[in-house]
Parts: sequence; C-alpha cells; structure tokens
Amino acid sequence: MGLFNFAKNIGKSVFGKEAEAGEKIKDEIEQDNPGIEGLDVQYENGVAKLSGKAMSAEAMEKAVLMAGNLKGVEEVNVDGLEAPPQAEEVDFYEIESGDTLSAIAKRFYGDANAYPKLVEANLEVIKDADKIFPGQKIRIPKAVA
Repeated sequence: MGLFNFAKNIGKSVFGKEAEAGEKIKDEIEQDNPGIEGLDVQYENGVAKLSGKAMSAEAMEKAVLMAGNLKGVEEVNVDGLEAPPQAEEVDFYEIESGDTLSAIAKRFYGDANAYPKLVEANLEVIKDADKIFPGQKIRIPKAVA
C-alpha cells in the first residue's frame, strides 16, 4: 500500500513543533480509535509513518485519512502497518472548492440523498456534514446499502 499524498497546509492543526508531531498525530487517531492495535506514529518533514496492526483494511484507511487530513502532514506512509486485505471496494476523493456531500453522493452514487453513506464511512474525519473543506480527503465506498 505504501504512501498516500495529502495537502500539507490544510486541515486541523494539532501540533506546533515537529518534535511533538508524532505523538500528537497518534493521539488524534487514537481519540476516535478506528481499530489499530499498537499504533506508533513517527513524523519527519511532513511525512507521518504509521505502524501497528489494523483490525481491518477500513481501519487502516481511516487512520491514514485521520493523519493525512491534519495540517502539516503531506504524506502518510503505512509500510509498517499490518492490515488484512480490503473486503469492500473503496475510492478516495479530494474535496474541491464548492463541493457538498450531496453533490459528491450524486456524482458517485447517482443520488444526492445518499450523502449519509459518505458521512458514515468518514465519521473520523467528517465531524459535521456541513464542514468539509477543499483539500480534505475522504473514503467513498463503492456499494451503497
């Protein structure tokens, strides 16, 4: 799986000094605990390196998005993160200026009213459906229940 790219200068700001960044990113991920055991985060020059054991591919994806959507993180490396194979097919989407979750749901699912599926799939990074921002990345599960 390897490396995921993000916009470095957008997102929630959780750390000021690079020396404390790994621990702050780890705290941010563990706050919503997507299902990672033994999580460790190292941060250097905009790259967050995650290690540990994910209970599912979805847990790994959520941890990546939680780390990558933080201000100051440009890339997330998961080479040290064990995860089972992906059970559900998922796309990733970068929010653009003017996007709404309804418009994204219409684009991917053909139904603007399917936006709750996007919120549910991204609870860790979308705390309020009305507060998404350009550059933020989200998961787009392909199947709609």
